[in-house]
Amino acid sequence: MNLPVIDNQSARRLFLDAHALMERPTGLGKGADLADLIGRLGFVQVDSVNTMARAHDLILWSRQNAYRPEALRMLNDRDRATFEHWTHDAAVIPAAFFPYWRLRFARDRARLRERWKDWHGSAFHAEIDTVLRHVSDHGAVHSAEIGEKRAEKSTGWWDWHPSKIALEYLWRTGDLAITRREGFRKFYDLTARVIPPAHLNAHIPENGVIDWACRSALDRLGFATPGELAAFWALITPLEAKAWAEAARARGELAEAMIVDATGAQRRVVIWPDTLAGLLHDLPNPVPRMRVLSPFDPALRDRKRAERLFGFSYRIEIFVPEAQRRYGYYVFPLMEGDRMVGRIDMRAERETGRLHVRALWPEAGIDWGQGRQGRLEAELHRLLPLAGCESVIFANNFLQ
Repeated sequence: MNLPVIDNQSARRLFLDAHALMERPTGLGKGADLADLIGRLGFVQVDSVNTMARAHDLILWSRQNAYRPEALRMLNDRDRATFEHWTHDAAVIPAAFFPYWRLRFARDRARLRERWKDWHGSAFHAEIDTVLRHVSDHGAVHSAEIGEKRAEKSTGWWDWHPSKIALEYLWRTGDLAITRREGFRKFYDLTARVIPPAHLNAHIPENGVIDWACRSALDRLGFATPGELAAFWALITPLEAKAWAEAARARGELAEAMIVDATGAQRRVVIWPDTLAGLLHDLPNPVPRMRVLSPFDPALRDRKRAERLFGFSYRIEIFVPEAQRRYGYYVFPLMEGDRMVGRIDMRAERETGRLHVRALWPEAGIDWGQGRQGRLEAELHRLLPLAGCESVIFANNFLQ
């Protein structure tokens, strides 16, 4: 059977539109506007690196330029419209999705208990009930407040003491939740004290979680392989996603198509029939501006997919000696329209109020002329309030 073929530019635009990156950044950046954005994305990855702005803050700012970090803390810590937990990594997730995470809690309970025993030793098992009782009796805690004795030898995970591992285990399995952060330090409390009752008390059967995970992932990706559907939330297995896709196709609810990658290669994906039918007239044109993206932006976090779709190979060179790095340790991708055009190494020097651009690498085939430089400078000046800076400076010979 000959499947419909979606050319690379249409695939990029469909994908970026699903990630709220085709339109002009608008919205209040707080309250209901911010909650709606997080719901549209599905989740926002949380990361501590703060060379210019934290990953989650830049992800949200890229789509709502009025956003400021305190708005997310209000939404999460006061309004309880979101909660923090795990997808492929730690993330902020709409609170309404909490019932679907019960399947992950149940699956992680046995898996992590055995896996972490091999990794950290079994001492944390004896601490689980003690830590849970301490939180129940005394309220929210952070890891430094419990388990003062450290492990006698390195466990291979930042030398965490058993109580810290027990605390993290109780969070990963749903008994505890993150109630707030101070700086970037997490405070844990009983889940019943954090998650609103309407979401806490809702229970979804396993087949309902699988169906929701696949449908909601496809809504947020535009098109996907079954493996990508499973990986989006990391709630279900690839086999479960494959079985769901086969059943949905048999019912006529799901279509297949071939996506043309940046190299010209084609791969088979699933897509909603209405999305496929609307490709010719529903795809918006990209906003003609430069965007600085977080390395953990939801559009780029799957590095293999980003390379296939955009021809953009991105790796954070954490363990490579500086003298051997092709790029800086932590560089920010640059997107213009529907293309990746470069990557930039910059630091917020908050003591002097300057955003310091140290280096910029255009992608192959990209001519970095005055017009493109002007669009970059306009974006960097928009970034200044988020970075906590007042001016932009460029290093000599910054253009690589």
